[in-house]
Amino acid sequence: MRRTSVVLAVAVAVGIGQAALAADTPTVPTVPETPAEAADTPAEPVVEQAAIDALKAMGTYLRTLKAFEVTSDFTLEETLDDGQKIMNAGSAAYLARLPDRLAVALYTDTSERQFFYDGKTLTMYGPKIGYYGSVPAPATIAETLEMAYERYGIEVPLADLFLWGTDEDGTADLTSAFFVGVSQIGDVACDHYAFRQEGADWQLWMEPDDTPLPCKIVITATDDETLPQYVSRLTWTLDPPIDEAAFVFTPPEGAQQIPLKEVPPDGDAAGGDQDG
Repeated sequence: MRRTSVVLAVAVAVGIGQAALAADTPTVPTVPETPAEAADTPAEPVVEQAAIDALKAMGTYLRTLKAFEVTSDFTLEETLDDGQKIMNAGSAAYLARLPDRLAVALYTDTSERQFFYDGKTLTMYGPKIGYYGSVPAPATIAETLEMAYERYGIEVPLADLFLWGTDEDGTADLTSAFFVGVSQIGDVACDHYAFRQEGADWQLWMEPDDTPLPCKIVITATDDETLPQYVSRLTWTLDPPIDEAAFVFTPPEGAQQIPLKEVPPDGDAAGGDQDG
């Protein structure tokens, strides 16, 4: 997935957009039979075409949706300086009308962010700190999310929901892809797949048959020696009732507008609040 958002989700889901908004403000691989065999015989990467086809079919289906609401209940690992891991919890709600309307509300143990895209303007608002920033936006959700990342370092978790099924689906970057089996996620028997690419191992559970919606995602950041994990459980509502006002940001009383801080050409945006 491009850089990819599944990789970056692990790093940004808790502190998403901190710097930008705070600018200037306060076939399953063979399992060895014995430990010795495991040590002596590294597993060969497996790229099953059926797994790639399933990922593409899911993306094709997602691109047929005209409007949807999806909630993500997630956990995110943080590694302390002494190596102990802490699991943080959060939730995100996405309301989308394709191709050019999106509202996102993101909550974690330490941060709260809201995003509004009305086809012309992207606004990010931090309710706890009372600041917001708005910038002109491209004509589609996918282009807007890409612009937000490239220019402002803002990465919306699960942005791949708007890239799967396009030329930017990132399937060419996969070094491993295989079907794991069938797994029960809630009331649904989902098809379970595992994928690998530079920087991340990730797993995807999707509904079978004619509605291959993703229902669970697990990402392990392999470019971090502590291997932190991001786990997201997705709940979908298709063709929800939509009020156009949901995509338009109306500043609450007392909210202050600030400029979003652009990412330096050769690096990442720095600084930012820790509790907004």
